[in-house]
Amino acid sequence: MDEKAIRRYAGLMKELGLTGLEITEDNRKVRLERSAAVPAGENVYPLSGSFGTPSAEPEQKDYISVKSPVVGVFYAAPAENSGPYVSIGDRVTRGQTLCVVEAMKLMNEIAAEEDGVISEICVTDGQVVEYGTELFRMKR
Repeated sequence: MDEKAIRRYAGLMKELGLTGLEITEDNRKVRLERSAAVPAGENVYPLSGSFGTPSAEPEQKDYISVKSPVVGVFYAAPAENSGPYVSIGDRVTRGQTLCVVEAMKLMNEIAAEEDGVISEICVTDGQVVEYGTELFRMKR
């Protein structure tokens, strides 16, 4: 594979936000990797019921459904031996971190989009979540 082709693939990786790409061509295998340099704060996802896939049943108006914007692993606490970001009954404010979802070795902080009270934690620590998985229910 020539340098021009490698540069073209590297540009495609950057455009699509990929951190790795493996190409097999003429019994040769080339693996391109790059670090995901994300500016601070860019991987914070404010959520509301508008994110995720539409549900078959309408949401109750007195609840805010917080859903995962990415596929990854749900972590309730910032570190293994520390307390959770939030617990049932906690009052949270807009912008407050609720949890972290690890996706492709990046820790994505999930922040509250509105003020409310945590009424239900819908997933367990270490659980793999899909795009649109309900993580929390908050009372307004």
